[in-house]
Amino acid sequence: MHNFRPQPIALILTLVLLLTGCAAPAAAPSATAAPPIHTETIQLTDGLGRDVTLAEPAGRVVSLAASNTEILYAIGAGNLLVGRDDTSDYPDEAFAVESIGSVYGAVNTEAILALEPDLVLAAGTNTPEQVETLAALDLTVFYLANPVDFEGLYENIRLVGALTGRVDAADALIADLTTRVENVRARVAELEPVSVYYEVDATDVTAPYTVGAGTFQNYLITLAGGANIAADLNAWAPISQEELLARNPDVMLFGSSIWVPTTVESVAARPGWSALYAVASGQVYPIDSNWVDRPGPRLVLALEAMADLLHPAD
Repeated sequence: MHNFRPQPIALILTLVLLLTGCAAPAAAPSATAAPPIHTETIQLTDGLGRDVTLAEPAGRVVSLAASNTEILYAIGAGNLLVGRDDTSDYPDEAFAVESIGSVYGAVNTEAILALEPDLVLAAGTNTPEQVETLAALDLTVFYLANPVDFEGLYENIRLVGALTGRVDAADALIADLTTRVENVRARVAELEPVSVYYEVDATDVTAPYTVGAGTFQNYLITLAGGANIAADLNAWAPISQEELLARNPDVMLFGSSIWVPTTVESVAARPGWSALYAVASGQVYPIDSNWVDRPGPRLVLALEAMADLLHPAD
């Protein structure tokens, strides 16, 4: 699920989607070799401050978020999945796992109970009330909070590794992701930041939604050598066309998915938008919203892609 987006009206269409991710060797599933499994008792505190205990690593897991599912496969624990929410569509192997349906609104508790999981992995798209409902049914539920930076992502990977006995595989993934992030940091460290407008939703092209402070998108733009023109706004917020023209970004990025009708061509056709430097100079680029909006390993792909788009010759 997309853990990094708000959920009002038109934005929900872009969430399946859908809040809590270049070459992609570390983000791809690692299903070829069975990783070493750590079997000791597990005691951890989840993102809601709940103490969770497993007598042994989980052997039957239900994932309630696409980000959780991606982490499981990336550390070689995809074979433990017995159930997933209906937005868990990566990697392709996930489609073979039974879906428990949508997690918006009431969770299908009957479907989850029937799968007899020893661990239910929740995330930022799940409400505390949903977690408590499942816990009241004597299910072991662990909630992964949405990360606010890459260290938060690495911690979530560590936690899933510990819960499933894939500690070594989780550490190896974290090491690879860390190297890739640091490579981007080093590459753009001495470069002049490029001004960026990131579009979330343009149902109303006179006041499209963008990303401001406190969002992972803003964090990614900065790390990739950009300067978000909406950094003074809070979270996800509309920006008027007049203000956008006044701020006049060098580059426009927009989240691309089957749920988003925006294209490079449709942006150029918007009345008045040809006055934007990014549009006039042909620097309008889609970026896979699943990479950007899901707090899983593919966030690093998003960072690498942004750096390539903002500094193509560097």
